[in-house]
Amino acid sequence: MSIRPILLAAGGTGGHLFPAAALAQELGRRGYSVELVTDDRAEKYGIDFPARAIHRIPSATMTSKSPVAVARTFWQLGQGYLDALNLLKGVEPRAVIGFGGYPTLPPIFAARSLKIPTAIHEQNAVMGRANRLLARFVDRVALSFPETKKLHRRAQAKVRLTGMPVRDAVIAYRDVAYVAPEPASRLLILIFGGSQGAHFFSELLPQALSRLPSPFRWRLTIVQQARDEDVASLRQAYKDINVAAHIATFFRDLPERIATAHLVIARSGASTVAELMSIGRPSILVPLPHALDNDQLENATRVQDGGGGWCIRQEDLTPERLSREIERLFGAPELLAKAAAKAKAMAQPYAVKKLADLAEELARENP
Repeated sequence: MSIRPILLAAGGTGGHLFPAAALAQELGRRGYSVELVTDDRAEKYGIDFPARAIHRIPSATMTSKSPVAVARTFWQLGQGYLDALNLLKGVEPRAVIGFGGYPTLPPIFAARSLKIPTAIHEQNAVMGRANRLLARFVDRVALSFPETKKLHRRAQAKVRLTGMPVRDAVIAYRDVAYVAPEPASRLLILIFGGSQGAHFFSELLPQALSRLPSPFRWRLTIVQQARDEDVASLRQAYKDINVAAHIATFFRDLPERIATAHLVIARSGASTVAELMSIGRPSILVPLPHALDNDQLENATRVQDGGGGWCIRQEDLTPERLSREIERLFGAPELLAKAAAKAKAMAQPYAVKKLADLAEELARENP
């Protein structure tokens, strides 16, 4: 195994860490050692990250345009840059690959200062703010979608279309066939969507399901992610309407739960969309509203246009509408089966190999 690692840099959320983990797994199979640099939020997602070392450096996200907030952000990023310089001098990576989020800025700029080859991977159909800034400076830009919005024209020549890599835990369920529900059988719905999505769905789902006929409700099994403060009230709400439900704040076995679901209701972050397509499951996607770049709306629209699911904006998703949609889809299971097949057809099963090829190219440039 290579002593000098390939360093991956990712913001501390699942949307950034999961594709980075997929690449780390593939690079490990090819004999490379991998190290990760991220922020403190990664504790929730990155505890099992396949890296020989995980580093955390100071970073900050631009959340306000006030002079004090801007100054504080730049001070933290500057401190992160100095820490990243020291880290890279000690680790001596053969390449640095970023996966978005502001924690990628210090290590990528430090790598550029040290003339270490760099690349970024964009998961969404719209370039994120950090990647948008970095695209002009890195050596390669890997994209998940062939037409990615807000990509700077100066970065076009560096582009490589790799697709969105998914973890081994997701690929393991790719060959599990979708089985449409039969008349009078159990109906399993999986609901998840980050902290904001979890709260919205916790309020919406019981209201929507309460409008279904009793015989229909008795067939349902709900598996739902919820915030800590919503768990008790959500359990009681389902109990009140006689719906079987399993509630948790986080599912570490999410790929398996996707594979067993008849219908998924979720936000439309890049990792969610990629995993739904890889496993091939029908979904109702509710993009995060008021997002700066509408990246989730773009992701969900691509899925809907490909026939793999249904995109409904949050402001349009009333309990009455969701109730009608659920009853309509389960009343015509062939629609669910068709969407599952379309979703799987949109998947990019070789994305992680293409991204690993790109990483190897960079590593060879810095022998």
